Amino acid sequence: MHVQKHAISTEDSSASFQLTSFHFGQPGSGKKVYIQAALHADEIPGMLVSQFLRIELEALERDGSIRGEVILVPAANPIGMSQAIHGAPFGRFDLATGVNFNRAYKHVASDLKVSLAGKLSTDDAAANVALIREHARESVASWTPGTNAETLKKTLLAMAIDADYVLDLHCDNEAVVHMYAGTPLQQAVKPLAAIMGAHAVLLALEAGEEPFDEACSRLWWDLPAHFGAAFPIPAACVSVTVELRGEMDVSYEYAKQDARGLLQYLAHEGVLDMPLEPVPEPVCAPTPLEGVEPIHAPHSGVLVFMKNLGDKVEGGEAIAELVEPVSGRTTQLRTTRSGVFFARTAHRYVHRGMNVGKLAGATAYRVGKLLSS
Repeated sequence: MHVQKHAISTEDSSASFQLTSFHFGQPGSGKKVYIQAALHADEIPGMLVSQFLRIELEALERDGSIRGEVILVPAANPIGMSQAIHGAPFGRFDLATGVNFNRAYKHVASDLKVSLAGKLSTDDAAANVALIREHARESVASWTPGTNAETLKKTLLAMAIDADYVLDLHCDNEAVVHMYAGTPLQQAVKPLAAIMGAHAVLLALEAGEEPFDEACSRLWWDLPAHFGAAFPIPAACVSVTVELRGEMDVSYEYAKQDARGLLQYLAHEGVLDMPLEPVPEPVCAPTPLEGVEPIHAPHSGVLVFMKNLGDKVEGGEAIAELVEPVSGRTTQLRTTRSGVFFARTAHRYVHRGMNVGKLAGATAYRVGKLLSS
């Protein structure tokens, strides 16, 4: 194992931030895997999962059982980890700029559409993949960050942009396991979703605002759309945001289970040489991110859920009631579509307009910015 330290802040900065990455296996000897946790620094489950991943990866490396390279970043956001508001950790947004740490990554396809012109092969997909990765690395290297947060984003993206697999470990407020990925990756993410027991797999060509997983993967379908079918370009990066339940779902049992699942997925993909367990039947079918229905509170009140996470809900069913504490006025919060109730707020008193839950529906109907802020 090789440990690398990355300086995030400049020498004259008023605060100093450093990122740590752990590198296993041999670069260039096989497929490359990049795994990071806690890009939103107040999302804890992935940090604990990373501890079990590190232990197992060290053992696999000693045995010569890593067929390629694995990079593990167990705490991907040292800036967010330093932030607190009135004693409460606050790691979703950069307090200096207000920007979400999982937004505004560089979409390198814009550069590559220019730099690759006249250079792609018409009959060698592997050569095209290698060339695209070379140009993608150069594009990220040319990014000039203006803030510490942008320096962090550039550092993370530089490690992941040429990976075969990118696993970005997050969690929701309260949720069952679910995932986000690009629509062209639907078949590629099925084994991972089945192994991890995902209750929703949410697919989109473009979710909006350039999250980390898309910054790694979307170039692989934007470039074929630009250059055309004459140039074979496969979807060479399976990049997935894995939501490990809710913020409070932090336990050794969950962490061991999730680490084992991630390792099994990589073993089935031929990256790790370890005993294979059968891939279970999937819990759900993939659905479009455009089909997610956010449920909002029409007024303030005490929130009482009537449906459990993971429940299948029919259109028009009530998932919760909202009780105004002074008048006693009670409002049922009903869905307009059928789907899986996969995430909800942890707050039990909510204000008007707050998002209180999310339903994964099978039919696309939304457009624009598809992710929550």
